[in-house]
Amino acid sequence: MNTSRSATTATTAFSNSHRDRSDADLAALLFAEIAAFSADSAGVSRPAFSDMETRTLKYLEAFALEQGLKVAYDAGQNAVFSLPQDAGAKDYVLVGSHVDSVPNGGNFDGLAGVIAGLICLVRAKRNAVRFSRPVKVIAMRGEESAWFGPCYIASKALLGILGTDELQSKHKDDGKDLDAHMDALGIDMKRVREKTPLLDPASIHAYIELHIEQGPLLVEKDLPAAVVSGIRGNIRYRKIRCIGEAGHSGAVPRAYRKDPVLAMADLLTRLDESWLTILQKGEDLVLTCGMVATDPAKHALTRIPDLVDFSIDIRSQSAEALDEMRELLRQEIDTVARERKVRFELDAEIYTPPALCDAAMVADLSAAMSRVDQEPFVMPSGGGHDAAVFANEGIASAMIFVRNRNGSHNPQEAMEISDLMAGTDIIYEYLKGPST
Repeated sequence: MNTSRSATTATTAFSNSHRDRSDADLAALLFAEIAAFSADSAGVSRPAFSDMETRTLKYLEAFALEQGLKVAYDAGQNAVFSLPQDAGAKDYVLVGSHVDSVPNGGNFDGLAGVIAGLICLVRAKRNAVRFSRPVKVIAMRGEESAWFGPCYIASKALLGILGTDELQSKHKDDGKDLDAHMDALGIDMKRVREKTPLLDPASIHAYIELHIEQGPLLVEKDLPAAVVSGIRGNIRYRKIRCIGEAGHSGAVPRAYRKDPVLAMADLLTRLDESWLTILQKGEDLVLTCGMVATDPAKHALTRIPDLVDFSIDIRSQSAEALDEMRELLRQEIDTVARERKVRFELDAEIYTPPALCDAAMVADLSAAMSRVDQEPFVMPSGGGHDAAVFANEGIASAMIFVRNRNGSHNPQEAMEISDLMAGTDIIYEYLKGPST
């Protein structure tokens, strides 16, 4: 791991007056200033493996150094923070999340987990508290799939499981592949390409990630935070193309049409009916078609389009349910293609298996909630997270959710700083250990 680089290039030079701020005020300051320099036409945009992502890490570096913490960069060019005495620890608890965002996204998704970890370190240093085990906080790069297609890129690279096909994925804007973007930042791509871990997985005693909830459960239950029991896996196709035949909207009878849009609608309706059946059987499943487009250069009100592109995102906590939906998707595509006289082309499947949080950590975090006078509550995660990658590689992992209104991946994310502090308190109490 490289030693800390100078913070003189960081976005903000922090003053000693920041040492006197409360934890909540420090967190609010970090969110506000990062939002200001990463603002887009709506919300924020911190693209994966970009200069803006680097600027965010350098800003956090400046803050951490001002607070008397140690900062280093690992072989994946992720920022790693620690108390001075723990900088060289070879057996530690890793706390953190990612700093990238989706385009025009919210400011809290990912970043909240990094700031919570930093606040834990700042609080421990201020109060001269020793955690029960050394702690390192990681601010990871690319997690969001919006930029290249693959998700959890940094954590997969750290653990030596980032696929060759994933490295060849193209950026949504400039068309350059992921490998080139990562290489330009000085990431050790030789090891990434060889699938050699960028850190020693055996050195991570446990991984903890705080994240805003991306659904409404905590809001509905009026709870500030929860412990997560498990994380849904997913099957994703970034682009499925349905190819038909163009024609005049008024001149081609139904029997002679090869309409790709109606074929897509037929397929999605069939999948929706199967989704309901699976739910009625008591299994877990969600299905989303988040992108749909005909060719903007050719589409018209009076024209039957010749093709349509769309995405599919299928998620479940059950690997069996995902396998069932994968096979069902293939069967329904064959049926619709035959009946509608169209053709489907699928890009490469992106698969992430479901992950269970470590049962002992779930119990210990629930106990920590009680010790900080919060009602213990455990819930599953509908969204995917880096924690799933760590868990599926055999590293004990757990998560804390923090209440958040209006969903995520949009500028309307609405997490209260007081709720972040509630989640931070749980992690801090857990890190101290029950005997402290």
